[in-house]
Amino acid sequence: MNLDTSPTSKTNATAFDSFFGWMPKFDLTQFKLPKMEVPEAFRAIAEKNIAQSKDFHDKVRTAAENATEILQNTCTTAANGAAIFNQKVIETGHTNSAAVWDFAQKLFAVKSPSEFTELSMAHARKQFEVWSEQAKEIAALTQKVTIDTAEPIKAGVTQVFKKDA
Repeated sequence: MNLDTSPTSKTNATAFDSFFGWMPKFDLTQFKLPKMEVPEAFRAIAEKNIAQSKDFHDKVRTAAENATEILQNTCTTAANGAAIFNQKVIETGHTNSAAVWDFAQKLFAVKSPSEFTELSMAHARKQFEVWSEQAKEIAALTQKVTIDTAEPIKAGVTQVFKKDA
C-alpha cells in the first residue's frame, strides 16, 4: 500500500481522477469575467450607505462607551455605599451590645426589686430612644446611597433621550 499523500503522488492523483473523473476539467486561470462598469448611481448609493453605516456604528460605539462608564460609576457608588452601610450596621451592633453589657453589669449591683424595676425601665427607655435614632440614621443612609447610586443612571437615560429628541 502506498502511503504517499502528496499532490504529486501517482496513487493520489489516480484516486482523485477516478473519483472526480466525471467532472469536466477547467483551467480556472483561463476563466475570465467580462469587465463591467458599475453605474455612477449605484456607486453613489453604496457610498452613501457606507457613510450612514459608519455614522451609525460611531453613534452606537459612543453610546456603549457612555453606558459602560455609567455602569462602572454606578457599581462603584453602590459598592462604596454598601461598605458605609455595613460599617454603620456594625457600629450600631457594637453600640447596642455595649449597652446590654453595661445593663448586665448594673443588674449585679441591684439590691431590691424596686431598684431592679427602676433600672430596667430606665434602660428600656434609653434603648428605645437609641434604637429609634439608629433606625433614622440607617434609613437616611439607605436613602442617600440609593439616590447616589440611581442618579448616574437617571442622568444617563435623560441625556440619551435629550439626544434622540
